[in-house]
Amino acid sequence: MRIAIAQLDAVWEDKAATKEHIRALLGRLPPRESIDWLLFPEMTLTGFTMNAQKAALDTQDLAFFGNLACCRNAFITFGGVQDGRNNCITMDRTGRVISTYSKTHLFSLGGEDQNYIPGDRRERFVIDDLAVTPAVCFDLRFPYLFWDAAAPPHLLAVIACWPAQRAEHWTRLLQARAIENQCYAVGVNRTGRDPQTEYTGGSLVIGPLGETVLDCKSAAGIYLADISEQAVLRARERLPFIKSRRSDIASL
Repeated sequence: MRIAIAQLDAVWEDKAATKEHIRALLGRLPPRESIDWLLFPEMTLTGFTMNAQKAALDTQDLAFFGNLACCRNAFITFGGVQDGRNNCITMDRTGRVISTYSKTHLFSLGGEDQNYIPGDRRERFVIDDLAVTPAVCFDLRFPYLFWDAAAPPHLLAVIACWPAQRAEHWTRLLQARAIENQCYAVGVNRTGRDPQTEYTGGSLVIGPLGETVLDCKSAAGIYLADISEQAVLRARERLPFIKSRRSDIASL
């Protein structure tokens, strides 16, 4: 599977301008460049704003992403607000929504818990035989969210607006989640600035043994990586650590 990470500099609270930016980035891809899955950062069209009304997705916004899915014949994952929740949404190649995950851990230091409603469940979906667990930004700090002992996912997809001052945490946490779950961890972060925060990108694809498959560095752009279910299965067969997990340990 070929994935494409859209590391973009969202125009603050300006959906129309950000859509033009996205079109320009995608215009750099050769028309015949085949991709299977295109991923965008958290609150894709506005940046990480506490103005829920500005970040709320309307029918035109959903149609924009649906059109991208159809034109590129690719799955699309993007972020935006729906019903007061900070969501990660995935569409199939026809533009049909196949998954909506609501961020469960809200970033209280930025006032997110005062302006949005937290989610209350994990989410899982399948893309071309790859089982995916989605998450949003601050969720990355909470490993239990990604641990499904019954059927570990093949890939963790984390969309984010992760600040520059904690960039090292972003890298280390993505590597940790990949290693402990023996799966890919795909982290999609924005670049640029908003009125409060600087972002340095650093979007990553980490492999199931903790290796860096792709590092997007700091520039805006579309970055490609090839991943496979077989790499995950080989890692789990070679090092069958997940079989040693226990869910019967009582809480102290």
